[in-house]
Amino acid sequence: MARDFMTDHGQLRDLEGQQYVVLRPTGAVMHEWDRSRDTAQRRLGGTVRYPGAAHVTLRGLYEPERVDEVRAVIGEWAAQQHPIELVTEAVDSFPAPWQIVIARLARTPSLVHAYASLTDALDRTDLRRIGELPLDDWTFHLSTVYAKALDAEDWARLASDTRHDYPTPPVETVAEVELVTYRDATEHREVIALGGRGVS
Repeated sequence: MARDFMTDHGQLRDLEGQQYVVLRPTGAVMHEWDRSRDTAQRRLGGTVRYPGAAHVTLRGLYEPERVDEVRAVIGEWAAQQHPIELVTEAVDSFPAPWQIVIARLARTPSLVHAYASLTDALDRTDLRRIGELPLDDWTFHLSTVYAKALDAEDWARLASDTRHDYPTPPVETVAEVELVTYRDATEHREVIALGGRGVS
């Protein structure tokens, strides 16, 4: 059974009413992400927060009363997509005030196209998007450690110690997206195949 992306009770409360379009790696990218997260958990324990599963966020929305409309738009968009290649090029970080350790992804043509075409699809609606940046400003990534609780010195040490490039990057191809909805402090997920093969 697929793991929940978010399991921390505080984060689930913070995400209430939001929807996310995400990619779930299940091969080499996921295995390397798991290894990095497990290493961080042994080092930091419960002093920070962690995602429950590897995921690449393509978009966030806040439409708690219009989930059916969100689902229809994402389904139509997904039907036009091809499988998406994910390549982990480095472990990096977002600095304060975010303080997040990430697996930074290469800007593969399929990933860039997915993000850009999703922007185009959403631009034709009045759906409320959150945390969105223009394509040129967006860093494709998988969050590994949410370390906002660390003080400046501990954060600087963590960011420095974990930063590295991959001489041989983990690579995999994803053939579906997930529409994730947070309601009543619970994560609800729907799998949507790329290329129009439906919702499960």
